[in-house]
Amino acid sequence: MKLDDIIVSKGIVEGYMGELLDYLQMDVAIGGGGPSGLTAGYYLAKAGFKVALFEKKLSMGGGMWGGGMMFNKIVVQEEGKRILDEMGIRCQEYQEGYYLADSIESASTICSKACQAGLKIFNLIEIEDVMIKDKGVEGLVINWSPIETAGLHVDPITLAARAVVDATGHPCEIVKVLENKMGVPLQTETGKIMGEKSMWADVAEGRIMDNVSQVYPGLYVTGMAANAVHGSPRMGPIFGGMLLSGEKVAEMLIEKLE
Repeated sequence: MKLDDIIVSKGIVEGYMGELLDYLQMDVAIGGGGPSGLTAGYYLAKAGFKVALFEKKLSMGGGMWGGGMMFNKIVVQEEGKRILDEMGIRCQEYQEGYYLADSIESASTICSKACQAGLKIFNLIEIEDVMIKDKGVEGLVINWSPIETAGLHVDPITLAARAVVDATGHPCEIVKVLENKMGVPLQTETGKIMGEKSMWADVAEGRIMDNVSQVYPGLYVTGMAANAVHGSPRMGPIFGGMLLSGEKVAEMLIEKLE
């Protein structure tokens, strides 16, 4: 077979643009491609919703790739092991209730399973802003990540979603831009972003499920973003809470949007 360079280019451009046009309107837009965002996308797509995830970096998986201090192992407690099992991620019991998994296998498998379930991922996309209407957050304002990195003044584009999920981790970037630009009260104890607290894995993992919530009409938080917004500690390289919180926000949205 003789190859035509222009056919290759046309295929890439037409294929990508077709998907982007299709996802200018969707059920759920997720910001952040770490384990909580990917897990949320997996369960939402599996339930038949039109859902896309936007990640500013080249690769998915967030902090899961690096394990703990670049030792590429992660720990998942007993409660979260069933999600590893559902996705076919191998793990072994280290001590009672503590399971070790390979961080590379975990991150790549969650990403693959989410895509196969129907989640559409757009990488290298920066979320600049939210789209606000009378009912609350109704979409995202996006641009290419390299534009932000280069400091170029290039206007973004907007997409619509019935719900938005902030899964951007420690920086809680989507909630932060809403608070900074609109000054609206959030559904937290203080009405504001309360801020992430220092490491305390037991408390962090214990609170994360309660912290998964709608913090403003149309805007939900999951994963480390949920703990940061609600003022709870970080938990380090234990990932049960990340997986379970992604599942929980998906369940909340399935009930809300059906």
